[in-house]
Order: sequence, then structure tokens, then C-alpha cells
Amino acid sequence: MKAKLQITLILSLMASLLFGQQKFADKLILRDGTIINCEVREIGDDEIKYSVEGIRSDILIGIDKNKVATILFADGREMTIKDSMNNSEEYNKQRKNAIKVNVFLPVSGAFELGYERSLKPGRSFESSIGIIYSGNNQETSMDASGIFLKAGYKFIKDPDFYLKGMRYAHILKGSYIKPELAFATFSYDKSNLSSQLSTPEKPSGSVTKLAVLLNVGKQVVFDNRFVFDWFIGAGYVLGGGVESFRYFAFTGTGGSSFTMSGGVKIGLLF
Repeated sequence: MKAKLQITLILSLMASLLFGQQKFADKLILRDGTIINCEVREIGDDEIKYSVEGIRSDILIGIDKNKVATILFADGREMTIKDSMNNSEEYNKQRKNAIKVNVFLPVSGAFELGYERSLKPGRSFESSIGIIYSGNNQETSMDASGIFLKAGYKFIKDPDFYLKGMRYAHILKGSYIKPELAFATFSYDKSNLSSQLSTPEKPSGSVTKLAVLLNVGKQVVFDNRFVFDWFIGAGYVLGGGVESFRYFAFTGTGGSSFTMSGGVKIGLLF
């Protein structure tokens, strides 16, 4: 009888230890590396609720779902939690492509058509092609014809503050930094202008320039259909040819390698 009682007590102790470990054997692995041993009770759209050892079982603790990277359940299953801010599935209904034109560039004698595509939340790629057709007059300084190409990668800024379940208002909307490569090549004729100058200039020739630029700007999206984008930038230019203040894709400063860019674009989303 005594032996049976001892066996019963041992089995009860082992069972209590086993069930106690299983009850709080779930693990929440947070994005900062913190691990919370708990029993997961509820997984909602924005919050995970759990209980921990030492607190009444009817009291649940909530944590922002975006703070959790992974849930490891006691039975070995694993669930990866996606951050709503950077989860592409949250933006499935948003248009992720844009066709844009540079509004004021035709005044200087060129037309630019650009294309932008969102790669993921906070990142996009933008490229454009320009046709140079400058007319020969005092304002444009020369008769030029040629093309330019531009390509850049946008880093769209995250919000300065954080709220539970926060998402981008639109996947292409926001302030941004854009490293960019710009290439321009065109032929020119200054014969009409040089005849009016006191110092002789080479009347005609060609220009080929490559620039490395860093642009900052802001893009606004209206009704998931229209886009408005303004930007300024600066960088380094290299290449041979006549020294000009205007290369259409960017502007120079005479003989200096410093260059600047800027513009306003409008477009359609699709």
C-alpha cells in the first residue's frame, strides 16, 4: 500500500511538471531578439494575446503583432509574423506602376518620359528617356538634338512615428532619397549665337556626359490614380565635349565637375 502511494505521488509530480512546462512552452520571438515564454491565447489582426506563469490565467497580456517576428508553439510548429508596414500583401489593391512626364523640361528644349515601379514597400525603381530637340534662339543658347537616359533607385522614408498596425498610405507615396545615373548625348550648333558674341566659340559639335546624382524629393498620390513628384539633386559629372551649363538631363557649372538636377513630374498610376 505504501509503495502504491509513493508511485502515485511520483506520477502526479511528473504529470504536474510535464503539464506545467507544456502550458507555458510557447515562445514569442520579438524583432529585437527578446524571447517571451508564454501560452499564446489569441492571434488577432493587430495584436497577440498571451498568458505567463505567475499571473492569473484569466488575465491576458497583449503585444503589438508587428513587434513579433516568430511564434514557436509547444508542439514544434512555427509561425512567421509579417510586419504590416513592409508586408506586400497589405498593398495588393494599390497600383504599383507609374508613367510620368517632366512638366517644365520642354521649356528648355527636351521631353522626358519616365516609368516607376514599386519593388516592395519603401523601395522602387525609376527610369526615364528624354528626347532633346532644342531650337536655336537666345534663350536656349544652341540648336541641339539627341537623347538622355536616367535610372535611379528610390528609398522611400518610413514615418517618423509608429502606431499599431501602421501602413504606408500608398506604396509609392512619401519623401525619398534616390541615387541616380544620368547619361546625355547630343549634337549642337551655336553658329547663330556665336556670331553675336565678342569672343569666338566652337560653332558646332557634340556632347556626351555621364552624371552620378543623389536626389531628394517627395511624391504624392491622389486617389490611387495620379502622382505628383518634385525633386532636387546634386552630384558629379564626367565626360568630354563642350562645357555647357545645360545638358538637359542635368545642369553643369562651366568647367566644374559639380552638377545639379531638379524638376516636377506628374503622371498616371496603373
